[in-house]
Parts: sequence; C-alpha cells; structure tokens
Amino acid sequence: MQNEAFILQRLRPEDAKSLSELMVSNQGRFQRFFPVTLAQNLDIEASKAYISQKNKAFDSHLEYTFAIKGKTDDRVCGLAILKDIDRQDQVGEVAYCMDQAHTGRGWATRAVMELSRHAFEKLNLTSLKILVHESNVASRRVAEKSGFSFTKALKAAYTPPHEKPLDMLLFQLSKDR
Repeated sequence: MQNEAFILQRLRPEDAKSLSELMVSNQGRFQRFFPVTLAQNLDIEASKAYISQKNKAFDSHLEYTFAIKGKTDDRVCGLAILKDIDRQDQVGEVAYCMDQAHTGRGWATRAVMELSRHAFEKLNLTSLKILVHESNVASRRVAEKSGFSFTKALKAAYTPPHEKPLDMLLFQLSKDR
C-alpha cells in the first residue's frame, strides 16, 4: 500500500532496528496507550521477535500490523494495526501510533484510510472502530479525518499501566459509508 509521501507496508525482519528506535525514542508518547507494543520493542532482538510474532498473526489473518515509512528512507516512523477482528460480526479495531518527528504530515490519517480500505475490500469486514482517549486530540482528528464518526463514550474501557480505568471515545466507520 502506498501514498505520495509515505509507504504502508507489512513489517519486515530488517525493520527491527528502526522499529526499536521508534519505540524507545517515543517512550513517553507510547507508554500510556501502547504499553505492550512498547515493552515488546525496547531493543533490536525484542523487535525481531515482535515482527516475527506479528507476521505469524498476519499470515493467520488474526491481526494485520503495517509499518508507516517515509518514501525517501526505509525507517519505521509509525504503525497502523488492524486488530481484534471478529469474523462473525465482520468488525475490527484500528490502532495507530506515529513518531513525534513525523506528526502533522497527514500520514497517520492516510494510513488509517488505506488500512480501512484494505479491511473492507480484501477482508470483507463491514465495520471498523477506533478507541481514543478524549485528551488525545491528534488521534481524535485522525479518526475524524479518516471518515470515522464519533459514536459514544465508553465508561472505563481501557486501563493504562499503573492508572485507574479511563473512559474512551468510540469512533466507527461502516463499509457502506
């Protein structure tokens, strides 16, 4: 999957170094809402194992993890993930994260749009959701600009490490929209 300024592609073993660097350099940004992904990518060897695990999930059609990269360099500067796929109800959840230095370029929005198109056209899902904390204005804008609509607030829907459960905002996108 490609767009003019970035590439959205399946994670590759050779991405381990830049994936680990992305996670470590953005620890403060990712520790609250991507704690598991962060913990699994704190060094290159851990990132190799993470990529292997995500590619097995990809091949098994359980979860799809894509790297967001700039076209001019091969460094991972974000992730776009389709997870929690319910084949019976044809629903999946989209998650995404970006390197601080690459925010504001519209890459996350376009990655979510491409991932949504992939989910609808190739995987035959009929509905996608994004969960966002109200304090994450940038992530809310990505959801809205990607065509997702605010549906409702979910009480105590997510518990970050060492915190009490947080209310989350549910955004949804339907295939027929």
